[in-house]
Amino acid sequence: MGILDTAIRPSAADIEAAAKRLAGVAVRTPLINAPVLDERVGARVFLKAETLQRTGSFKFRGAYNKISSIPEDRRRAGVVAYSSGNHAQGVAAAARLLGMRATIVMPSDAPRLKRERTVVLGAEIVLYDRNSEDRAAIAKKLVAERGATLVPPYDDPLIIAGQGTIGAEIVDDLARLGLKPDIVVVGASGGGLAAGISLGVKARVPSARFYTVEPEGFDDTLRSFKSGRREANARMSGTICDALMSNTPGELRFRFCAN
Repeated sequence: MGILDTAIRPSAADIEAAAKRLAGVAVRTPLINAPVLDERVGARVFLKAETLQRTGSFKFRGAYNKISSIPEDRRRAGVVAYSSGNHAQGVAAAARLLGMRATIVMPSDAPRLKRERTVVLGAEIVLYDRNSEDRAAIAKKLVAERGATLVPPYDDPLIIAGQGTIGAEIVDDLARLGLKPDIVVVGASGGGLAAGISLGVKARVPSARFYTVEPEGFDDTLRSFKSGRREANARMSGTICDALMSNTPGELRFRFCAN
């Protein structure tokens, strides 16, 4: 029923397979040099412009890689996901391209624009209270009732491999300039992006160093790395960084990045 076996760890080969599935579907976003930042930090700085991706977020990559991998005989039952907006739109867009039904469990306080765009992309929305209800439990109940496939926002090897295509593209684009990544800075929430990019880069540039960033006060990733176990956020509201408000780092991603 689409429940993740977190013992499965994605590989560089999985990223290559994801790149083939995404070819001609996802946007190969540009790697943009930022001279102003070069001057301020005393180094060459490049920004991966995933805001130019379908639905305006990298989330489309992982969602399409996951959903396009679902066997034909299971596609009729559709997919279920949970998200505050970016993964929701990625799943909705991917499902629409593949002619599948999508249902998204979204917090009632998710940005109105994200909710509206998810509906426009053809998905059904089920709202919940992020402070008192468990989105994963709601999604799993829908999966069981409908026989659908769960498409988690980050804790899934196919999702991580899809996001990992970003890391592979970064290495390729820098190589064309005769460069290689030294330091890579990635936003952290559930961690699918960080895990995917680190795999995509380190498979070819093992010396690259990684730093993750998250909203102040929502430092579950930092505290998890310090304690050696996944820590929950103390609060789930009160920041404009809505897309970075995960409950805890993903189990697969945490074991992946902590080692």
